[in-house]
Amino acid sequence: MDGMIAPPFAAEDHPRSHHGEYKVPGGKLVVVDFDVVDGLLADVSLSGDFFLEPDEALPAINRALTGLPESTTAAELAAAVTASLPPGAVLFGFSADAVAVTVRRALSKATAWTDHHWNIIAPTVLPTHINVALDEVLTEEVGAGRRNPTLRFWDWEEPSVVIGSFQSFRNELDPDGVARHGISVVRRISGGGAMFMEAGNCITYSLYLPQTLVDGISFADSYAFLDAWVMAALEKIGVTAFYVPLNDIATDQGKIGGAAQKRLANGGMLHHVTMSYDIDADKMVEVLRIGKEKLSDKGTRSAKKRVDPLRRQTGLARTEIIAAMMEVFSERYAATLSELTAAELSAARDRVATKFGAEDWLHRVP
Repeated sequence: MDGMIAPPFAAEDHPRSHHGEYKVPGGKLVVVDFDVVDGLLADVSLSGDFFLEPDEALPAINRALTGLPESTTAAELAAAVTASLPPGAVLFGFSADAVAVTVRRALSKATAWTDHHWNIIAPTVLPTHINVALDEVLTEEVGAGRRNPTLRFWDWEEPSVVIGSFQSFRNELDPDGVARHGISVVRRISGGGAMFMEAGNCITYSLYLPQTLVDGISFADSYAFLDAWVMAALEKIGVTAFYVPLNDIATDQGKIGGAAQKRLANGGMLHHVTMSYDIDADKMVEVLRIGKEKLSDKGTRSAKKRVDPLRRQTGLARTEIIAAMMEVFSERYAATLSELTAAELSAARDRVATKFGAEDWLHRVP
C-alpha cells in the first residue's frame, strides 16, 4: 500500500556494536549484543538456547546489565545478574557467570579458543627436571606474548615423582621406596597431588594459555572447560570420561588422571594433566605414602584401585592415544605443530640450575 513502505531495519533491529558468544561446557549457548555509549553498556540484549523461568527474568537481566561501565569485572557482572533475578528464578543450561563471560568476550576482555593461534609440541624425551622447568618457562612466554598458546606433551625416561607445589616432601614420599626404585623427585609450580611417572606408564600434557581464555569462569569450572577436548578425544577411542570435582578425571571404571593449574602475574596460565596408561600400582604404593585419609572420600580401601589404566580400557598403544588427542585438538582449534626453541630449552636448563634442581625448592615444604 502506498505510503506504508517499512524502513529497511526497524529501530530495535540495528546491529549492535558488541557481540559475544559462549557455549557453556555441557550446557547451552549464551549470546549477548549491546552498544557502548560513553563507556557504559547500552541496549543490552541477552539470548541463547538456554532455559529461563520466569519469562520476566530475561528483561530483568538486560536492565541490570544496561548502564554498567565497560570496565565492570566478571565477578561484578555475575553479581548484577544474580541480583536482578526474580525470586524462584531458574537458569537451566547457563548461569550468571556464563552471562558474565559472554559480556566480557563481547568487550574483548575475555577470549575464546578460536581467538588464538594454537601450537602443539609432540612428545619429546627430556629429563623430568627439564619438563617441569619448561612448564614455568613456556607459561611465562605465553603470558608475555612471545609464544602462541601451546599444548605440549611430555616424555621422559627416568622413573619420577612430581610433587605439588605445596606438598610436604617427607609426608608424600617413602624414602626407602624412592631409593630402592631409583626415583627422581621433582617439585612443580602448580598445586595438587603427587604424580608417579615411569617411562611409558602415563600420558602427561601441559596447556600454556592466556588467562583471558578463562576470564569469568570459576576456578573449579575452568578445569572441565580446558579439558573438554580431552573428553572428546577419549570418547573417540571408546572411553567415556568425566570430571570429579575438583581436579580428577574418571570413568565408570575408576580414576584415570588428575589436573593442576598455576596462574602467573604476567597473564600466563598453566593447566597440566597426567593420565595413567599402565601404572605399576605395587611400585607406586611403595614410593608414595598414600594414607587412609587420602583415600577416605574415594570410596575404596586400596590405592591400587584408584588408578585404572587407559591401556586396559582401550587396548591401544600409548602412542595411539596421544595421536588421537593431538588430532582432536588440531581439528577443534586449528592448531599447528611447533617445536621447543633453543632459547626455551636453554632457559629451562638455567631454571633447573637455579630452582627446580635445587634442594631449597625441592624441600620448600619439608
